[in-house]
Order: sequence, then structure tokens, then C-alpha cells
Amino acid sequence: MIPLALRFAARELRSGVRGFGIFLACLALGVAAIAAAGSTAEAFRRGLASQASEILGGDLAMSVQGRRFTPAERATLEATGRVVYSAASKAMAEAPSGERRLVELRGVSDGYPLSGTVTLQGAASVAEALAVRDGVAGAAVEQALLDRLKLKVGDRFLAGNLPLVARAVLLQEPDRLSRGFALGPRVLTSQRAVEQGGFLAPGLPFGETARVLLPPGASLDAAKGRLRHAVPGGIRIRDRDDAAPGIRRLIDQLEYFLGFIGLASLVAGGLGVFGAVSAYLEGRKPAIATLKALGATGALVRDIYLIQIGFLAILGVVIGLAVGAAAPLILGQAIKDQLPIPALFSIYPWPLAKAAIFGLLSAAAFSLAPLGRARSTPPASLFRSDLSGRLKIGPEIIGAALAAVGLAALAVSTAPTPLAAGIMIAGVAVSFALLWALGWGAATAAGRLRGRARGPLRIGLANLSGPRSAARTAAPAIGLGVALLAAVVLIQSSLLKQVSEVAPQTAPALVFTDVPGDRAQAFDAAVSKAFGQPLNSQNYLRAPFVTGRITAVRGDPVDPKTIKQSERWAYDSDISMSAIGPQPQKAGIVAGDWWPADYSGPPLLAIDAEVAAGADIQLGDLVTLSVLGREIQAQVAVLRRVEFGGFGASFPLVLTPSAFAGAELRQVAIAKASKVQERAVTLALGRDFPEVNVISVREQLEAATDLFDRLALAVRGAAGVAAMAGLLVLAGAIAARARARTREAAILKVLGASRVQILAAYVLEYGLVGAIAGAAGVALGYAAAWPVVVKVFQAQWSVDWAGVAALLAGAALVAASGGLLAAFQALSKRPAPALRAE
Repeated sequence: MIPLALRFAARELRSGVRGFGIFLACLALGVAAIAAAGSTAEAFRRGLASQASEILGGDLAMSVQGRRFTPAERATLEATGRVVYSAASKAMAEAPSGERRLVELRGVSDGYPLSGTVTLQGAASVAEALAVRDGVAGAAVEQALLDRLKLKVGDRFLAGNLPLVARAVLLQEPDRLSRGFALGPRVLTSQRAVEQGGFLAPGLPFGETARVLLPPGASLDAAKGRLRHAVPGGIRIRDRDDAAPGIRRLIDQLEYFLGFIGLASLVAGGLGVFGAVSAYLEGRKPAIATLKALGATGALVRDIYLIQIGFLAILGVVIGLAVGAAAPLILGQAIKDQLPIPALFSIYPWPLAKAAIFGLLSAAAFSLAPLGRARSTPPASLFRSDLSGRLKIGPEIIGAALAAVGLAALAVSTAPTPLAAGIMIAGVAVSFALLWALGWGAATAAGRLRGRARGPLRIGLANLSGPRSAARTAAPAIGLGVALLAAVVLIQSSLLKQVSEVAPQTAPALVFTDVPGDRAQAFDAAVSKAFGQPLNSQNYLRAPFVTGRITAVRGDPVDPKTIKQSERWAYDSDISMSAIGPQPQKAGIVAGDWWPADYSGPPLLAIDAEVAAGADIQLGDLVTLSVLGREIQAQVAVLRRVEFGGFGASFPLVLTPSAFAGAELRQVAIAKASKVQERAVTLALGRDFPEVNVISVREQLEAATDLFDRLALAVRGAAGVAAMAGLLVLAGAIAARARARTREAAILKVLGASRVQILAAYVLEYGLVGAIAGAAGVALGYAAAWPVVVKVFQAQWSVDWAGVAALLAGAALVAASGGLLAAFQALSKRPAPALRAE
């Protein structure tokens, strides 16, 4: 009792799936991209989860800044479980030769680490590497520091004024990922040594962290709750379920972005699906006409071919899932020793299921319309080889629309940021519609221009304006692929230029921290002497530096939960501030007036406009700040736009000097310098100001450039998948017209056209399609990239004209090459057999 439609479909499928290669390739390509992105991201998530305790360094971690834990806090921690303490600060490491380098100095207590192992080279254990011998503490240091200072294991060096011996090379720490970005090579020593070196004195910029390992069976939530009630506010508490939140967010965002490119590939390849189904049904016209003439209903005809296409869609999805599941496994095996974060590469059901749903919805959205046309076309039209009737609203069109809505809904619901996902989906939909309209417009314009052309150009324009023009079928897909590539290229070029060219020109080359306030003038003189030139406001700025927190606005305590996530950073932790009298250059004032240079009244405040907007702070409002253990009330006098990272007073909060009267604040300075001046001042300060940290912004920018290049390579590769989908659609359009092209070429040859003229006509036709689609794609990519660069990253817009030209030329050249292949295929047949064939 097999249904009749299923029996007919099975019989037709016995002849194979010839003509559906493009259909399968378009579906498989997009599904594979989505599956690979999801599987890779899941591998990293599982890797992080499997080593959560090792990444955090325990079950719980509690951190304080600018102070140490009190005896009461230590008692509470030690009653919760096993505890180890660590203190972190920055210091200048100096070799006996005088070479100096900023390092991340970290001292740990006995028993470190609680979870995981520290990988060392040159020492058997952490205790052996950090042991005190001959009155000097040992340290484990990264190889980068040994290379920079020209040291080897066993050599002595200074960290600030603290003598240390490099007894081992530090290869890996289990809790490194949870601590985030480092400004210099890491140096691991004992906490007692760090304390003896004076790095933990009150008022210095250091932090202390306690890591707790709970007893077996203890409740994590209960322990976390007890600690929250036992310690004052402002202390950060994390558990093993939130060991590396920044990395987890990055994985989520990257997965969605790469998966979105895969989804765009499915949309671009949807035209290939549409064309393949239309071409297949056109080839089955005699069978469809015969069935209808013998009494078959339109629904039966539709179901026969719906079953076949559904089977082939499932086959394409399965191929894509196989490729998408295998690719991360192969990649993970190839680069497993180079991964910066742990990963458990395996086959995970949810990413594959999500990719499969995307693929099936895409197949439905683009294949149901041709089935509706076949169902509603009468037998007489089919016998006349007419399968190009107007589409009417019916179950197939409704189903296609629902599938399209399902695609968008699934993309938004699975995105980490639904609003951004909605904007991206809407952008793709609008771009696709514009490209489709452009294709039709180009075909119409070609029809009007062909009367004014002669020779091969006239033939090419005539073909371009025909009912099955590649401008209507392939141009939207090619344009969407080029648009994605163009957006990636333009965003990458702008950000890369910002990091490698613009930032070095506008940002300081050096940042000096922990400058003693009572020796500020002597420090200026030392810097000037090392630079070999006088200091001025164009190459050097110095200001007091302190950290504090906004605790109340207009007398009401601040609740960070009521503040937007983008501005919350300024309210739930300490932020940098300064005390400046005269109005600084490039103050960026947007409202209010700067106070007089000799102002000595009640404290006034200049605040960053975005920070102010977070708590609705207006001019004249009273803001309460917690600074240096005391409360300061200041009236808002200035709203300013702070250019963070620029060469200026880049402090979110600036107070009048009277707010800190009597306090000897440490200072921070920034300078522009050449590499020669940078080395000279770093060596010179080692003699007179060893406690001052010298941060090389140039080195950080170079590291950022390298990281950006590696990340951009992966993104460009993913965008290339969408471009490949466009090429598949072009190949499908060429294949679908192969028989008609052969007959057309035969007629032209009989009428006297030469092979060169026919080749030129086809090359012009497809080359124009590529040029039109490429230009439109670049324009859309420009429109998508500009707001990302200028509004999201707030970087300077820069166009990579070489990359844009390469995309335009590549689109035209590839399309023209397709036309050349189509012409060679058509000319390979002799005219007589081609003209006799129906």
C-alpha cells in the first residue's frame, strides 16, 4: 500500500540524480560551514568546561584590588576550604647588562596550584623553582623575558628592587586563562618575595586573589553565598562555572559570525537550488504533461517531485553535516599543540542538528516555488514546452514564505545578541532583494541597449536580456558573496590600519606608571635627557593618577544592575581618575566649562559623556566618589568625550586638584618616542627610577596586529564560502542553459558567425554579469562595513582600494571565464546534430 506519489518518485530516482549536482553542492556548502562553526565552538566550550577548576585555579576565586585580605576575610576563606593566595603587580625586570622589560610579577603562597599543574622546564616542581637559596628567591619566567634580557636559567635579575634567580622556564600555568591579557612576560615567584620587594605596600597598584578548593561534596552555590555575605561589596567572586567569561563570550560571538556567513552562503546558494529544481522540472515537462493528460491532479504531480527533491535535500544536508563534523576533527588534530585554550573535538549533536534545520529550511524556501509552478500549469502549456507561467499564491508559496521566516527566526533565536542578529538578517534580506532587482534591471537595460550595438556585443546583450538571463539567476548570488567578502576586507583593512598606522601616530609610544609624586620634576628631567630633546605638550604629558569608584549620584546609591551593560564597567569596579588644574589640550568638552587653572573651591568633576549617560548624570549633579578610603562629593562641571588610547588626558573622571589637597599622588605619564628613544629612556630610568614601570605601546600594537591578522584569516576563509556559493550558482546557470546554448551556437554558425565572435559574445555576456554583480556587492559591502568600523569600533575609516579592485576584477574575470567555458561547450557540437535535436 505504498502511496502512488512515492511509487512514482522512487521510479524516477532510479535513473540517478543527474542535474542535481549544483543543488547538492549549494546545500552541502552552507550546511558544512554552519556545522563546522558550531562544532568548533562547542569543542572549545566543552574544553573550557572540562578544565574549569584548572582554569580558575580552584572552585572559587575572590579578588581585591589595592589592598590585601583582612584577617577576618582570610578566616572566612580558610573555613570554606583549602586556600592559596596570589598577589600580582607590574614591575620592570632588569638584567645585569642593564637591559629592562616590563613584566607581570606574580607571587603565590605555599600549596600553589590547587588544581592542575604548572609546566616548567629546568625545575622538577614549583617549590623547587621558587625556593630561596643563598638569600635570593627563585622565579619561573617565560622564555620571552630570557630572550629579551639575554639571560639563561640560573642567571640573576631584578624585578624592581627585588633580586631574583631565573630557576625555570614557565611554560604553562593552569589558571592563566582566567587572568586575561598580560602587558609583559610573566614572572612567577613566592608571595613572600613579592611582599619583601615592597610591591604590596598600601596605595600601590596591585591585586590579591584567593583561590578556594572546596571539600568533596560541598555545595558550590552555598559556599559562594556564604562568602558574599561575609565580605564587603566591591570584591569580585567567581566560581568554576564562570572561569573565563571573556573567552566564552568571544567564542559565542565568533561562532555566530562564522555561522552567519554560512547562513548567507545558504541564501546565496538558494538561487542555485531554485535554478536546479527549475531546470530539472523543465526537463521533466513531457512526463508531467502526460501525467496531467491522463488525469493526475496537480497535487499528485507536486508530491511526486516534492518527494524527490526532499530526498535530495536530505542527501545534501547529510553530505554537509559529514563535512562540517569532520573538518573540526581534522583541524583539531592538526593544530592541537598550538591552541591557546583547551578544546575537546568530537561530534556534538546540537550544532549538527541546528545546521541540518538551517539546510532543510533553505531547501524548502527556494525549491517550493518551482513546484508550485509545475502544479498549476495546465497540460496544454506543458505540451507546448511552456513552464514559465506566473506564480500564484498557493500552498507552495506559503510554505516557502514560512520556511524563509523560520530561517530568520532560528538565526535570531540562536544568536548571542538577538538585536544584532536581527539587523544582520535584515541586511542580508535587503541586500538580496536589491541584488535581485539589480539583475532584473540589468536585463531590461541590456534589452534596450542591444539595438544600438553590433556584432558580438549585440549578441551578448541580447542573451543578457533574455528570459533565462544569468543577470537574473547568478548576479544576486555572486553579488551577495562579493558583498560579504568586501565587508570583511574593508573592516579588516580599516582596523588593521588603525592598529598599525593610525594608532602609532595618535597614541603614545610609551606609558610610565608609578611615577613618585614628590619626584615628578626630576622624572621629567630624566626623560628629557634620555630623549635628547626638550619636552612639550606635543610629545609628553604627565598627570596624577588614582583609582576610585562612583558610589552615589544625587545622593542616591548607585545600583550597577540598573545601568546599561555597555556603561556598567564604570560603576561596578574602580576606574582611573586624575586631578588636573589647567584645561588640557583636546579636552573634548561637549557641555560645561573647564574650571580656572588656580581653582581652589569645592571639588568639581569632569566626566566622560558616555559614563555620565549610564547613570543619567547631568551638569550640576553631585556625584559621590570613593577614593583612597574616603568619600569625595564633587559637582559635575564638564561633560567631555574621552578619546581612550589617544594622546591626551584619557581619564574617565578628572577632579580639581583641591579634591586631593595634602595627598601625594603617584603620577602617570605618556610620551611619543622613536624606538631609539624608547630604549634609551628605558635604560636611563633603571638607574634613577627603578620603581617606574615603562609600558611599550608599540609592542602591544604589534602583538595586536599579529593576533588580528590570524583571526582575520579565518574570517576571510569563511566569507570565501559565500563567494563559492555564488560561483556554484553561476555554474548551475551555465549548466541549465547548456542545451539551449548549443542550439543557439549552431544557428549562429549556420548564419555565418565565426567562432571568435561567438566566444566574444558569451565572454561579454557573463563578464558583464560579473562586473555588475561585483560592483553592487562592493557597494553593499561598503555600506555594511562603514558603520561597523566607525560606530562599533570607533576607528578611522580607510578603504583598501587594492582589495576592492581585486574583488571587482575577480568577479568579472571568474564570470567571464564561465562564459568562455559555456561557449567552448556549445561550439564543441556540430551544427547538424544540434539543430535536429529537440
